[in-house]
Formats: sequence, structure tokens, C-alpha cells
Amino acid sequence: MLEFVIKGALVSGSLIVAIGSQNAFVLRQGLLKNNIFYVCLLCFTCDVILMGIGVLGLGHFISTSPTLGNVLAIGGAIFLLYYALTAFISSYKGTSSLNLTDLSGEVKEKQLIKVLLSTLAVTLLNPQVYFDTVVVVGGVAGTFSYDEKIAFLTGALLISFVWFFSLGYGSRILIPLFKKPHTWRIFDFIIGCIMLFIAISLIQYVI
Repeated sequence: MLEFVIKGALVSGSLIVAIGSQNAFVLRQGLLKNNIFYVCLLCFTCDVILMGIGVLGLGHFISTSPTLGNVLAIGGAIFLLYYALTAFISSYKGTSSLNLTDLSGEVKEKQLIKVLLSTLAVTLLNPQVYFDTVVVVGGVAGTFSYDEKIAFLTGALLISFVWFFSLGYGSRILIPLFKKPHTWRIFDFIIGCIMLFIAISLIQYVI
């Protein structure tokens, strides 16, 4: 079964490592030390659910539903355009900063809710995530036996777990660089460009 674990890891890794809105979001929260454990855990949990759905054979239904795909694309484009605009404004004004001071419990709780909702939005409002996790991963595993599917899913989820937590916590080695205001302005501009590019691709998907 090790062969199928490796196959799952390779397929999942080739899809998840690509720079996108979710990875950019996780990277930014890691740099800010903004509830990064919960952000990474939520991203991984979404992969568990979506890859599980795909491997269990429900990916075909989503891939053949144009209406569902269009709704997800429109919602995702709106969110990403808003996120891109926010990033561009932050880049222009230079309002981002790396605040490493401890927050009060009440502020942390409010911030946690906000960042978790943003994590869900940047993850689930992008149709590409369903194509990658449900359709592609599910499609590859479609011809496997049940035991082989479980092994394949295990490998895929292992890579997901390692990637998100490595991205979130590994970003902290960049903290000295991001203490410089101009670095944040460049980073926010790049994030804005990524979000805008993905939003445009979603609009083209609907058109």
C-alpha cells in the first residue's frame, strides 16, 4: 500500500504547493503570527473533507454541475477582488506592520473569529479548490480498490498537513525582513496581484 500513499502524496503535493490565494493568505497570517495554528488546522480540515468527498466518489457530481461551478466562481471573484483592493490600498498607504505584542484575550477572540471566516472564504470561494481536491484527487483514485483509496487519501492528506503547517510556521524565519515597512508594501502589492489574477480567471471561467 506504500505505493498508493506515495501516489497520493505526489498528486496532492503537485496541486497544493502552487502559489494561490489560500497559500498567500496562510503566509501572511504566519508572518503576523495571527492565530496561525487555527488557520493551518482549518485549511487542513477543509482538505480532509474535500479530498475525502472526492476519493469516496462524489467528485463526478460537482464536476458535472455548471450551475454550482458558476455560483462558486462569482462568489470567489467578488471576495478576491475585495481582498486584492484591500491589499493594494495597504501597499499604497504602507499601513501593514508586524506587531508582535501580545493581545488581550477579548481582542484575540474577536480576531480569531475574523481570521477563521477569512480562511474559509479564501479556501471555499475558489472553484479551483474543488477541482483540485475533489475532481482531480478523486478522479485519480477512481479506479482504485477501497483499501488503495484509503492509502492514497492518507498520502494526500499527509502532504496537506505538512505543507500548511510548514508554510504557516516556516514563514516566521522571514520576520526580520518584514519588520521593514517597505517590505510589507512590496508583499501586499504581490498579494494583491495574485488575488486580482485569480479573480479575473474566475470571471473568465463564468464567461
